[in-house]
Amino acid sequence: MDPRRTRRAGLLTCASALLAALACQAPEADEPLPRQDAAERPGRVVDSIFPIEEEIRRFRAVLGPEPAGLSGGASSREALIDRFVTALVEADTAAFADMVMNIDEFGWLYYPHTIFTAPPYELAPGLVWFQIQNGSSRGLGRLLGRVAGRPLEVLGHRCAPEPLIEGPNRIWEECVLLVDPAEGEPQEVAYFGSMLERDGAFKFTSYSNDF
Repeated sequence: MDPRRTRRAGLLTCASALLAALACQAPEADEPLPRQDAAERPGRVVDSIFPIEEEIRRFRAVLGPEPAGLSGGASSREALIDRFVTALVEADTAAFADMVMNIDEFGWLYYPHTIFTAPPYELAPGLVWFQIQNGSSRGLGRLLGRVAGRPLEVLGHRCAPEPLIEGPNRIWEECVLLVDPAEGEPQEVAYFGSMLERDGAFKFTSYSNDF
């Protein structure tokens, strides 16, 4: 059998297992989440019989205790990107779970400070988490299937000049890597979503990307 095909099959098997772990479902609530078409239009007010404070309470009821801060991750944007590139080149699928925001960090540290807690963008935390996980899982799957295990020369990175400030959180958006392909000119490519900075710790909010 072609050894390249065997290696690729093994990598995709690992990717499937990791995606299953990352794409955990949002906590079950007593009421169904709004229709998905509402999720596709974040500016639309979602009709709910519960105030957002109750939605947050119900979401947190099945989470772990409030985290003291972001776990894993890195101490700077550069360090987080270095970890990401190393994991991608080495096809270290387990490393990706430690670099991205988990559901406890979302429910306790991230979501309460977002625009989705108030009109006109109000969306229940379970729906916002589903949207993030859906894009992240698909993005990571594409990375692992198309890029992982191959050489990647990164010349630098760029994000928006200023972060989005949401309470104690700083969200670095529009982040891209400047990569030097084997053929052609260097190009900027989005390999991941925004980066969350809190109390000097950095993690990815998701693995949504341009692939």
